[in-house]
Amino acid sequence: MRVRVKVPATTANLGPGFDTLGMALSLYNEIEVEPWTGGVKIEVSGEGKDLVPRATNNSVYQAIQMVYERIGIRMRGVRIHIHNEIPVTRGLGSSATAIVGGLLGANALCGNLLTESQLIEMAVQLEGHPDNVAPALLGGVVVSGVVGGKTYVKRFNPPEGLRCVVVTPDFQLSTLASRRALPASVAFKDAVHNVNCVALLVSALAEGDLTLFSSVMQDRLHEPYRRKLIPGMEEAFAAAKGAGALSVALSGSGPSLIAFCTSGYEHVGHAMRAAFQNAGVTARVLQLFPEKNGAQVLHS
Repeated sequence: MRVRVKVPATTANLGPGFDTLGMALSLYNEIEVEPWTGGVKIEVSGEGKDLVPRATNNSVYQAIQMVYERIGIRMRGVRIHIHNEIPVTRGLGSSATAIVGGLLGANALCGNLLTESQLIEMAVQLEGHPDNVAPALLGGVVVSGVVGGKTYVKRFNPPEGLRCVVVTPDFQLSTLASRRALPASVAFKDAVHNVNCVALLVSALAEGDLTLFSSVMQDRLHEPYRRKLIPGMEEAFAAAKGAGALSVALSGSGPSLIAFCTSGYEHVGHAMRAAFQNAGVTARVLQLFPEKNGAQVLHS
């Protein structure tokens, strides 16, 4: 039996929604899993294929192993094929797709014995936080958090007519390096600002109020500190807004930026890429949509 899982990219943090807001995007990785008598075999194609481990430290393998251990079935061997369309270590949730794909694939092989909430808890255990794995699994816009040791997740559909322009600089930025740029504490007024903005942002997204959405996509907790790691970021933000974007944000921990538009997508992407080029950074532009569907088992 062979299982193939299609998992969407995700953008996390979403402006003021640091470590709590995420959205699925119309760009996908596919993970194929089947029992294998020859031990562990991992094949990788597509984006970043030379960067993906092919041993037991592979995230897909670790997710599969967790499912088998949770269910209590001995895993004799497995063949994994990973095809990446999502750029690796660019702030678009590539690691979340590996975890979610491995969990769903293994669960399907084992008869779908684990529930959605169990899979979310396991994904958070592997990833360390829910803001990418939850929208990768569920699709749409997801508000998530770990409170008192329990993971809470609320999903809703993205606003109609919203388009995403993702501009990806041609360099890698690990989540760890990006985390190190953050301060141990922030000013009280900045914390209050983000609380105000994220509460209004959730309301704007849930109600499809794009005017409010445009006004409250402001962050003071992480983007100001990560700019120094991404040459051209500030200029690309200004270029996006000048070209008519509703809002622009750092995608995840970067270095990708995501602009939200209802029109003029090509103009926005061109302006952002030119801003990066002026800073000596090559970048590519992806025209995407918010993805309502989460990870899907395509065939087995």
